[in-house]
Amino acid sequence: MKSSLILCSLALSFLANAIPTSLGKRAVPPGVPGFDISHYQTENYDFKSAYNNGARFVIIKATEGTTITDAYFSSHYTGATSAGLIRGGYHFAHPNSGSGSTQANFFLAHGGGWSGDGITLPGMLDIEYNPSGATCYGLTPSAMVTWISDFVSTYHTKTGRYPLIYSTNGWWSECTGNSAKFSSTCPLVLARYPASIGDGVGTVPGGWGYETIWQYADSYGGDGGDADVFNGDLAGLKKLASG
Repeated sequence: MKSSLILCSLALSFLANAIPTSLGKRAVPPGVPGFDISHYQTENYDFKSAYNNGARFVIIKATEGTTITDAYFSSHYTGATSAGLIRGGYHFAHPNSGSGSTQANFFLAHGGGWSGDGITLPGMLDIEYNPSGATCYGLTPSAMVTWISDFVSTYHTKTGRYPLIYSTNGWWSECTGNSAKFSSTCPLVLARYPASIGDGVGTVPGGWGYETIWQYADSYGGDGGDADVFNGDLAGLKKLASG
């Protein structure tokens, strides 16, 4: 995912005849294709083209920290909806600049909510490498778990849904002590960019038995973004959206 401070490079099946898969020459993992974007992509993103090329969901940056809202969130969200994509928002966390509750409420106030309309994903907490300082934002693993718990519980209380959690195996292991506290409630969005799709997602951290969404590349065809895949079929993706 992309912070406003810097561009960060991070290090079961589906019916092939139901969803087009013409996403360029890159190999695509099994599952339902999707992508995530922010203001680093064009404001007038061609969501219809993405849909026609196989994408069925998009996760759109809404907020960061306690003060930053993504300038293109509204236009991206509207465009994705018009194209028929299942969509949701994400929050780029800064655990050193406000409590988890404060940042969850900021996210909810600026596009990160959820509704049971069948096309809205639960909001996603993007918790990963600090783009401008200490990897773990100066927090101990126990303090980080407390911060995440504060965000998660606030989001759940306000929406009735648990947020998705986006991270990497390396960051989660180092900065939360590989905590399994959220594995039974928060779906995992795991970032790993393998040299070959056949190498798979690698180690799944934190007691999660599997990833719900895999971000497998930091480039997506068309107007750009990161390439994602939902670990399941379209019915499963719709269930994630509807609750």
